[in-house]
Amino acid sequence: MIEITQSHHDEIIAHAREDYPNECCGLLFGVNGRAERLLRMENVEHSPLTYRVDSQKLLEAFQAMEEIGLDLVGIYHSHTHSPAEPSRTDIALAGYPDAHYLIVSLANQDEPVLRAFLINNGVVVEQPIKIVPSPVESAPGTMGL
Repeated sequence: MIEITQSHHDEIIAHAREDYPNECCGLLFGVNGRAERLLRMENVEHSPLTYRVDSQKLLEAFQAMEEIGLDLVGIYHSHTHSPAEPSRTDIALAGYPDAHYLIVSLANQDEPVLRAFLINNGVVVEQPIKIVPSPVESAPGTMGL
């Protein structure tokens, strides 16, 4: 299970809507499966079918989170016209077996669907998302970067 705040849930959906018709992507950092920080990332592919993060920006994000004692707990991205389930490409490129892969589907723009999965060596297992109340938080995506 992954735990995210209501504000993280809302931010993921907002990000997906803002980047539409292209896929959005971002990272969730925290401890013990509970997301504490969300970082929007730029989809350098600018594509409605795939996403990729700049490797230098990814390294900077990991270094910043390591400095404050947080681990990668989730990677999110959107599917603009397909269900919230990992595509063959998502499965093939999944390189973080301990991270939850969150996918938000905008196939129905009025009712986005957010689901989470663990992906390890091609095996996909859906995981529950527990949404908890949002404490007072810093602005999304700032993290001091």
